[in-house]
Amino acid sequence: MPRTALTREEVLETAAALVKQHGPASLTMRKLAAELGTAVTSIYWHVGNRESLLDALVERTVQEMGAIRPTGRTPAARIVSVARTLRRELRERPHLIAMVHERGLTERMFLPAQQALVHEMHAAGLRGAAAAEVVRAVQFQAVGHVLVERNRERAPVQHPGEEELWDAETAEHDPALARALARPADSERLFVNSVRALVDGLLTRDDRAVSGGPYPQ
Repeated sequence: MPRTALTREEVLETAAALVKQHGPASLTMRKLAAELGTAVTSIYWHVGNRESLLDALVERTVQEMGAIRPTGRTPAARIVSVARTLRRELRERPHLIAMVHERGLTERMFLPAQQALVHEMHAAGLRGAAAAEVVRAVQFQAVGHVLVERNRERAPVQHPGEEELWDAETAEHDPALARALARPADSERLFVNSVRALVDGLLTRDDRAVSGGPYPQ
């Protein structure tokens, strides 16, 4: 027997879960109704047709991505926390993020994270072009890292793999380096360390080294 009590948020939550797991192509009104234990007509009542449902999911994703709150005692630590949260949120909902991008809302989606970074730039004493450079560098680092991770995860099994390619000779007679490169990368650690290094360098470098000015040689 179809259930009678159903909310719009419950419909969107279940639809988002289906898209996260299987992609938007798998989301049909009939399948969604089955997941919710209700009639298809009830789904239409709450969210309209499938295209309206997808629009609502996109808007919901944009709002969720705007809920990034910095943590940490210093501006640098808070900047890193924003980057970590941004990476995590992007990784958790790749299909939904792709839907946002297809609808031309990517810049709007990233705006809250950028605003959080701007606040920390000002707290660190950076303004103008120097602050803008750091905001973009951190955003690009987070997005780029996620893209590399996704590409590695979806790549076919490599023959030979890293564990076979690296030895003392390949690593210029540095056995410890060879052993480290032969092990799977710790993506979280690598990301945090790279963002920390990036932020530390950008917050302390010469103010002239910003977009439109000379780069360090």
